[in-house]
Amino acid sequence: MPQTVTPGTEVVPRTRLRWWTELPLILLVYGCYSAGRLLARGDVDSAVGHGLAILRVEKALHLDAEHPLNRLFTREAWLGVPADFWYASLHYLVTPLLLVWLFKTRAEHYRAARTWLMTSTFLGLIGFTLLPTCPPRLLSAGHGFVDTMAQYSSYGWWGGAASAPRGMGGMTNQYAAMPSLHVGWALWCGVMLWRYGGTRLAKACGVLYPLLTAIVVMGTANHYFLDAAAGVAVMGVGLLLAPRVLRAADLLRVRLSRGAAPAPDVTGSPIVSAGCQTSAGERIPRQRESRLEPAAGPDASPSDAGEGAPAPAR
Repeated sequence: MPQTVTPGTEVVPRTRLRWWTELPLILLVYGCYSAGRLLARGDVDSAVGHGLAILRVEKALHLDAEHPLNRLFTREAWLGVPADFWYASLHYLVTPLLLVWLFKTRAEHYRAARTWLMTSTFLGLIGFTLLPTCPPRLLSAGHGFVDTMAQYSSYGWWGGAASAPRGMGGMTNQYAAMPSLHVGWALWCGVMLWRYGGTRLAKACGVLYPLLTAIVVMGTANHYFLDAAAGVAVMGVGLLLAPRVLRAADLLRVRLSRGAAPAPDVTGSPIVSAGCQTSAGERIPRQRESRLEPAAGPDASPSDAGEGAPAPAR
């Protein structure tokens, strides 16, 4: 008896991921991230106002850890210079390296991890657009912050305008501080190392990397404490939404594959009705069976033997 499938409960066929399809997808998301930061510049006055509002809230809640960290990094170059290198580079190195590692060694977990990272990144872009925020380093000197990226710019490739290479500061949005995706991406990396690293060293790095990144972004005066907290919150929301995004992508893939599949060829099909078949030279179903059945006895009539049977001798 043919089985029916309830709509919406189809099993989605699992497809093997290929690097030549994954790489353009990753580059597309990173391009959207960079373009979103660049386009969502916002009004400078409102960005400064948002930054000062965050600073007031932190002071009221005694959460303003940026000031002591920034003074420490400004005074001690052996801390400030490595922190600037950390901020300017690891954000763009560790995350893609972990993606490649997951793709090659933990393929069964890669798709969910990649979707979580991408979903959270798009949520961060929404934050940049709706809430442009001036980082502490761009506030007036009266607020007590020093731009360590500018102070130690002679040690690295970055200029005084941003962590971008010298002369390219105008190609980045310096008012995209809320949320801190430096911290968000570092948290994602830490979770991947803790879950799939397999060694104590990997788990230790999974704990230390996001914690040290949070300290670095505050000590270099690139983010407030609440920016870092918002980065963690964005990753949490992205983790909750990732399964829904995966299901939506799977359903879309199924519908596209159905639309591209050719219609079944019913011409020349031997199926007449459910369970009944005919072959060449037969005009009615089961004619072949009636021909092969033995006669019921010597008195069987021609109709019992089937159409076309020879008449009995008289």
